[in-house]
Amino acid sequence: MFNLAQDCHVNIDILEEISNIAMEEWPLFSREEFLKAIAKYNNSSAPRPDKLLWCHLKYIINNEACLGKIINIANTCFELGFWPLHFRSFMMIVIPKPNKNSYNSPKSFQPIILLNTLGKLIEKVIGKCLQFQLISNNFIHPCQLDSLKQRSTSDTCIDHTHFIYAGWVRNNMTSTLVFNIT
Repeated sequence: MFNLAQDCHVNIDILEEISNIAMEEWPLFSREEFLKAIAKYNNSSAPRPDKLLWCHLKYIINNEACLGKIINIANTCFELGFWPLHFRSFMMIVIPKPNKNSYNSPKSFQPIILLNTLGKLIEKVIGKCLQFQLISNNFIHPCQLDSLKQRSTSDTCIDHTHFIYAGWVRNNMTSTLVFNIT
């Protein structure tokens, strides 16, 4: 039976344990993190609200001085805990889904949000660094799989396959039930 008072008490105890963990300094962002993050973006993607295409930003960060300024902006935003309004502005475009019989219903369309290019790049770098910090400090449960590096659906399938084969080697009948909660 669900006991709210008992469950809340357990959660509070967990938070008290977390507060006793020593704080770590957030490392400054590096040149390599930005170069690696921007390399994955497609040069032919749609123009964003700032009209800056990925190919333009890739050209800009080839200049060491410009890249240094962008890294400085990212580090300052993170240190101050401030995200400029320019990075928060967005543009939404609505694209019709293919192969629909009728476009009279909102379900026939897919909205896409486009953020400003530089803000999107900095968010990507922050996300990668945050993910690394969370995983390396064991803040993410081992069963958490979605959108984490080396914890994809393919990795999960390999783990399950290994589990099944290991059972067969020991002459066990092995079954597995997998479901996705979204």
